[in-house]
Amino acid sequence: MAKIVRTDQELECPIIDKTLVERGHDLVLLPDGIDEDALIDAVREVEILLMCYTPITKNVIDAADNLKAIVKYGVGIDAIDIEAAKARNIPVVNIPEYAERTVAEGAFTLMIALAKKLIPLDRAMHANDWVWPETSWRGIDIAGKTVGLIGAGKIAQSMAQMAGAGFGAQVIGYSPHTPPERMQEIGILPYSDITQMMAACDFVSVHCVLNDETRHLVGRAQIDAMKPSAFLINTARGAIVDEMALLDALKAGRIAGAGLDVYSQEPLDQSGHPLRALYDMDNVILLPHLTFFTEDAMTRLEEETLERCFEALEDRPIQIKSTDPRLLSQSSGVAFVKP
Repeated sequence: MAKIVRTDQELECPIIDKTLVERGHDLVLLPDGIDEDALIDAVREVEILLMCYTPITKNVIDAADNLKAIVKYGVGIDAIDIEAAKARNIPVVNIPEYAERTVAEGAFTLMIALAKKLIPLDRAMHANDWVWPETSWRGIDIAGKTVGLIGAGKIAQSMAQMAGAGFGAQVIGYSPHTPPERMQEIGILPYSDITQMMAACDFVSVHCVLNDETRHLVGRAQIDAMKPSAFLINTARGAIVDEMALLDALKAGRIAGAGLDVYSQEPLDQSGHPLRALYDMDNVILLPHLTFFTEDAMTRLEEETLERCFEALEDRPIQIKSTDPRLLSQSSGVAFVKP
């Protein structure tokens, strides 16, 4: 019997929890927002640490003497001190493929909803019974527009397919580490300058990972370069965008609107959050970091998370399916699987 801790219990994972308990393991569930000291106390005898959003710091890692693996049940690994884990030969693994198409569908849903003003129209219908075709309610087509993608991974590739082949938009993109010929192969016209790309777009959708290079990649200069009629969509990570610059642009009407599923400070709230003014904007759609959360995607996530857990518990190499250099830099207890 192994002791296993799963943080962020608010993200319900019944397959993971039921399976681990049925196999006789001591599963401890911890809430989102647990402080570092409480987490340190909880992991002292732990063998597997499952996390989604909770920061896993060097102090936490160093306190877990029996730790065999840190399993991110999700994609983003920016909350884990990977160097501290590597120093102790503790493998870190994520589940990168479970929701690629799912998140792209979520981002595209935001694009359609913004283009067609679906959310304010729905609110007006509930408040007024009916809405007449006044000029202020006119939406826009996606066909014939320019959709810009930041990143060229599998989620962006799905977005390119939906927007280009599916809806007849021109798809352009910025991904400096992707060869231009590869971007063209997947239906994205490459730009070498992100500011120039964003200036050409009617919609910009963010699909890159968060790291030191991409933090505030979409900054004030890039947002200010956007058309007044353009929309920004972010389903990747909040800190990729300078959120205060985005808020200023929305307040001033310098862009047409935004669809957001992620925020650098989560959860979002209407009291003390620096982005609370977004709640009052009819041209902004707010989602609670749940574009990945479908029945199909969660089943894939839970089943593969269990596979990684069992590899660690049985002292087998843990499969790394990610292309993230931070995970590929590991050399102990892992086996790399080409995507």
